[in-house]
Amino acid sequence: MTPDLAALLASIQPADAGALQSARERQAQLTKPAGALGDLEELGVRLAGGFGTPRPHPRGVAVLVAAGDHGVAAAGVSAYPPTVTPAMVANFLADTPAGPGGAAVNAIARTLGAQVYVMDAGVNAELPQHPALTRAAVRRGTRDLRHGPAMTREETEQLILAGAALARRAIAGGADLLVPGEMGIGNTTPAAALTAHLLGLDPAAVTGRGTGVDDETLGRKVAAVRTALARRGSDPADPLGVLADLGGFELAAMLGMMLQGAASRRAVILDGFVEGAAALVGVALAPALRDFLFPAGECAETGHPAQLAHLGLKPLFRLGLRLGEGTGGLLAAPLLLAAAATLREMRTFAEAAVPGGG
Repeated sequence: MTPDLAALLASIQPADAGALQSARERQAQLTKPAGALGDLEELGVRLAGGFGTPRPHPRGVAVLVAAGDHGVAAAGVSAYPPTVTPAMVANFLADTPAGPGGAAVNAIARTLGAQVYVMDAGVNAELPQHPALTRAAVRRGTRDLRHGPAMTREETEQLILAGAALARRAIAGGADLLVPGEMGIGNTTPAAALTAHLLGLDPAAVTGRGTGVDDETLGRKVAAVRTALARRGSDPADPLGVLADLGGFELAAMLGMMLQGAASRRAVILDGFVEGAAALVGVALAPALRDFLFPAGECAETGHPAQLAHLGLKPLFRLGLRLGEGTGGLLAAPLLLAAAATLREMRTFAEAAVPGGG
């Protein structure tokens, strides 16, 4: 492991116990019946622990979209060809009448006033020059995980650190809520392989329909994951090795974003299944990362509930989302901001002179 990555992992510290306790005590005295704000109450407390204050005040929101291609796409595991990946990167960056970007993530980000960052983490195409595109690719697409490791360990660590660097840039730009996002045709296949291997589950239990594939294509996906796992190319006790063996460049970049978010004591919103696979690796490397992870919704992918259960995290909604790009994570951002605001700005019974406080 490089010294820079080792230092990043070592810098991740657990949630502030004092802030957690003070936030719980304050939550119990706010002018409402106990538990009346439901899950927002625990969200507010968790934000307090992450930000280290009983009255957290997160502000800016940024979505960081990492794009990469996958050698396993040659197995016919997606409803779309790999040429869609560079086309969608161009869409993220396009000038439209509404503003920068013509994809769903751009439209939702504009609605919320969130900043969009786009990274070439390993797209298998020559992308045009664009000032809003961060170039971090070390290779044009991963190798086919059915036949050997998708990435080298060196490539994996380079992309983790590149993701961390982009997260630092977003934080310097005012982001307190980070939403790692991804684009990469075929990437639910490596995400399923990672999930099955790290959690010891059968591939069929965690491999879903991704882009909406038919039964025949789903069968090819499951078979591809089985073939990859049958190589026995990595040990679950070595999560970084598992990521290199079965993952993807955009997964590694998103892991770096998550690790840097936690190291900088910012909240990281998990979008869906591919992000969940990166989070499994991250929590295995740095268990305190979990304190800074906030899942958005339970997505439509088969293996997502197993990821969340392993991480001990509860989704905020179930909208049947399966797009990626960080779209679900963006939709969750207002809920986190509201949770923090109620904890921070509501008065207690004593402050409001309202009868009923304990």
